[in-house]
Amino acid sequence: MQVLGIETSCDETAAAVVGPEGLITDVTFSQVIHKAYGGVVPELASRAHVERIAAVVDETLERAGIERPDAVAATSGPGLIGAVLVGLSYAKALAFGWGVPFIGVNHLEGHLLSPRLDRPDLPWPFLALVVSGGHTTLYLAEAVGRYQTLAETIDDAAGEAFDKVARMLGLGYPGGPAIDALAEHGDPSAIALPRPRAPGLNMSFSGLKTAVRTAIERNPYMRAEDMAASFQHTVADVLADRVQRAVERTGCHTLAVSGGVAANRGLRARLAQLDLDVHIPPVRFCTDNSAMIAHAGRLRLLNGDHSELDTGAQAVWPLDEA
Repeated sequence: MQVLGIETSCDETAAAVVGPEGLITDVTFSQVIHKAYGGVVPELASRAHVERIAAVVDETLERAGIERPDAVAATSGPGLIGAVLVGLSYAKALAFGWGVPFIGVNHLEGHLLSPRLDRPDLPWPFLALVVSGGHTTLYLAEAVGRYQTLAETIDDAAGEAFDKVARMLGLGYPGGPAIDALAEHGDPSAIALPRPRAPGLNMSFSGLKTAVRTAIERNPYMRAEDMAASFQHTVADVLADRVQRAVERTGCHTLAVSGGVAANRGLRARLAQLDLDVHIPPVRFCTDNSAMIAHAGRLRLLNGDHSELDTGAQAVWPLDEA
């Protein structure tokens, strides 16, 4: 079964085709207009998706060498509602016109299952850390469609904290890659930052963000490289701590990490130090991408699931309700 997947949840217009052997091809148009505003502007994102989606899908099918797939999958949430609607509506129209099955995919499930794109033998169950600009959640993944939420952030997501700290340091948007690059030349022990705690296994990054601002105000001459390295090291420490505590609670020793922040080199190195079977997909499959949507949709379809053509877009959609 070859599945066309469409992703438009934020500022990437993307399409991919995934088959039995994995990814066949994918095409992504990245919107750069948002850099001028220091963050994604929802209306501009939606308009850009409308302008680009037809060309992106056409190029994807041409590269895959097919006229029509066996099924169509699209992100139906969570995400910017206007942006999600563009890809979802286009995908449903294609499925109707071609007379093939359609399935709406939870964007978070796409991330969670993305490590299985290049490691289909990843054993169930496994701990799944989804860490991005909008979400930081730790799940116990028992099977396709069966996910138990173990921990989540009670305020800022890790990626959101990266963006805000980058703004404090004058690094622009998006902040994650900029901090990662700057941290390579800094001392992660130069600045003492707190490891915020929250009830249970939950996480909190708002206080850490405030601590960074306070440190900058008190010492405006500190090296930006040191602050970037210290902040990045602290976030990685917090996430590694929650993973280790989840291992103790569940007895599960396999960890899959996904989401845009999973591309961060400091986090990848810190998690690799854990005495676990850790799998983090290639960087191109960490950030928002259509391959993960096509892949998750294909697994759902093979599991006997499908969506009706009146499926709506959802701005908020907890994964354990998917």
